[in-house]
Order: sequence, then structure tokens, then C-alpha cells
Amino acid sequence: MMRYPSDALWQEIAYLAYHLHWPLDELLDLEHMDRVRMVRAVVSLNERAWQVVREYGQ
Repeated sequence: MMRYPSDALWQEIAYLAYHLHWPLDELLDLEHMDRVRMVRAVVSLNERAWQVVREYGQ
């Protein structure tokens, strides 16, 4: 049985905590795939925001 790498878990938690300002307990309570979906959603939002900055920020 393989375990999810703890470094990857903490990177996901740190990323979501930094961007969403959620407390650690709430982030740890997320199911793994829910946390992965949240990370992907935040990444997508950041990419779109940076795209707008690049297009209109000059």
C-alpha cells in the first residue's frame, strides 16, 4: 500500500492556506481528492487573474 507523500500533502495545505486563509484543521479535514480539486481550482483562478494582468495591466 502506497501512502500519499507527506511533502506533497503539506504543499497542498500551504498553498490553500496561503490563498484561501482557511485554518489548518479545515484543510486537514478535506478528503484528499477534494483538496486536490481545490488546489486545481485556485491554480485556475490565479492563472486567469494573471492573464488579465498581462493583457490589461500595461
